[in-house]
Formats: sequence, structure tokens, C-alpha cells
Amino acid sequence: MLSFLVRPPHHLLSLLWPGLRIPQRSVLCARSRPRAMASFPSSWEMPLVAVCQVTSTPDKQQNFKACAELVREAARLGACLAFLPEAFDFIARDPAETLHLSEPLGGTLLGEYTQLARECGLWLSLGGFHERGQDWEQTQKIYNCHVLLNSKGSVVATYRKTHLCDVEIPGQGPMRESDSTMPGPSLQMPVMTPAGMFFHSRLVWLSAMTCGSLNSLWHWLRLEQKYLPTPQLSDL
Repeated sequence: MLSFLVRPPHHLLSLLWPGLRIPQRSVLCARSRPRAMASFPSSWEMPLVAVCQVTSTPDKQQNFKACAELVREAARLGACLAFLPEAFDFIARDPAETLHLSEPLGGTLLGEYTQLARECGLWLSLGGFHERGQDWEQTQKIYNCHVLLNSKGSVVATYRKTHLCDVEIPGQGPMRESDSTMPGPSLQMPVMTPAGMFFHSRLVWLSAMTCGSLNSLWHWLRLEQKYLPTPQLSDL
């Protein structure tokens, strides 16, 4: 699913949700406008951001094909930045397969996404990449890594999830992300992007976040005393 924050054209909805049935991978589209390159917006232009949703499988190439289709559609509609979800690269059948399928940031899969960003001329927020870090040989564990690419395909920022999801699920037993994943060392500074949270300076900021990290982010912002003192829905 590819979403924008304005009302979608009815003809696209009728194609994508016949009989109100939501498909496994769909596109919720917005106001169509001429293709805009991923440059910083002028004082009057509201940037267009795409939020993509896919149902990941263990097949990394099939997942990439699905994501690339949505990213290209976002670019065609004028988005300057597209968000892909946590585990956009794959969802394995078990922890052992997760470790087997993981790759370093310099691996083949991320290389395909950098090429996609260059091809489409927009930024990509890759939220939740199964990363083999530099300590892979020693730990045999991965990082849940959020990667931000600019429109030239360069890695602008990475954030490795600091608060891992270790919970007890009633009736199902424990779910421990830490069994196969290392916590990241720290939170990262916000990054200026073509779209995101607008401040009075008219600079655009994006904080890379993954599941379970929102409380950490706002705690850090309050400690820094530079940004919003308390979270508000309109700011997320």
C-alpha cells in the first residue's frame, strides 16, 4: 500500500479495492501532480511524502520487486520521499532463517535500493533492515537498522534500534528480539530531508524510528531541550 495524506482519486481506489477488499499489496494514492525531483521545497510548495506498505515474505527479490513498484509509483506522482516499513527486506519463518538471510549494509540488496533511489530521484526511508554489522563474526547477531538514502542513493543516516522487543505474550510464551538482535549503541541526531517535520526555520527534519523506539526518541528530545517538549500526534 502506498499512502499520501490527501484524498485519493476514486478511480484508483475502485481499481485497488474492488468490493472494498484490501489486497495483499495495494496503492492508496493522492493528488496527482507533475513529477518533482527530490529537492528541498520552496517557501510555498508542500512536499509530498509516500508511505508504502507491503506484506514481506522470505523471498527477498520478490519483496524488492513489490517495494520497487510502489517507490516508482510514488516518484511518478511527485513524492520527494518514500517510507518503507520495518522488515521491508524480508520476514523469515524462524530466527535461524532470519540470520541466514541477513546482509551487511554493503550487500547486494541495499545496493539495489540505492540504485532505485537514483533511478527515481527521491529519498528512501528503509525502516527496519536486517543488518549484519561489523561484529557479526563475533556475535552471530544482527541489528534492526533503519537506513535513510538520499536521491543520489547515498546512505545519509542509519539508526540501529536501541530498545528491542522482549515481551511475554499471554498464551504464546515469550518473544525475545534480543535472542537474535543486538541493540544499537545510541540514538541519532535528526537529519534534514526534503520532507518531514517542519519547524519555524522552514527546515525539514526526519527522525529515523522503528517499532518500539518512539519513547526513547521523545525522551532524548526532551533531554536535549532543542525540540518539542512533549509528543503530539500532529508531530509524528
